[in-house]
Amino acid sequence: MDWSFITRYSPLYVKAAVLTLTIGAVGIVLAAVVGLLCAFAKYYRVPVLRQIAAAYTELSRNTPLIVQLFFLYFGLPKAGIVLSSEACGIIGLAFLGGSYMSESFLSGLESVKKGQIESAESLGLNGRQVMRYVVFPQAAAVSLPAVGANVIFLLKETSVFSAVSLADLMYVAKDLIGMYYNTEEALTMLVIAYLIIILPVSLIFSFAERRMRRAGV
Repeated sequence: MDWSFITRYSPLYVKAAVLTLTIGAVGIVLAAVVGLLCAFAKYYRVPVLRQIAAAYTELSRNTPLIVQLFFLYFGLPKAGIVLSSEACGIIGLAFLGGSYMSESFLSGLESVKKGQIESAESLGLNGRQVMRYVVFPQAAAVSLPAVGANVIFLLKETSVFSAVSLADLMYVAKDLIGMYYNTEEALTMLVIAYLIIILPVSLIFSFAERRMRRAGV
């Protein structure tokens, strides 16, 4: 192991990790928003929106992220729409993640028994109050494990961003291996960087799940 190589080029990994985490965080937040909207469209059975959400979910889940990125980065310019690598990464991650998030949220919403909703309505709560005080807290608890798994999955999917010339962690590792052939050192720093990013996220979701179970939510 060439420690001098690691010391010299570790700042590149730090910079790439910040970029990866930033794009990943923005993409995941947008994915959650898209997923929530799709879940509500399916849950409330809104006629047109429900079909659109279902078609989007099937398209998103059955195409690889790298294909979606290629379409955004190389395909759209043919139609006169040019996006930066960062924008392609965010849009691609949100597009892919939204479909997975929607299924997680929908399973949580549908897990709440109709009897509870009817009981809340009989007490005089309107639809918004029923969703806020009865349905949503229980749905969030049920959805949390799946949402956590999706967040980790999407963070790992950022490893394909290098395919559209985004200087993320994978891009830096491949670049250093190509220039200096220090494969062991480059891959070791890559693994450590992803562990530093993903492990705390996994621990946070695990802690939140334990707290909810203790609280009986």
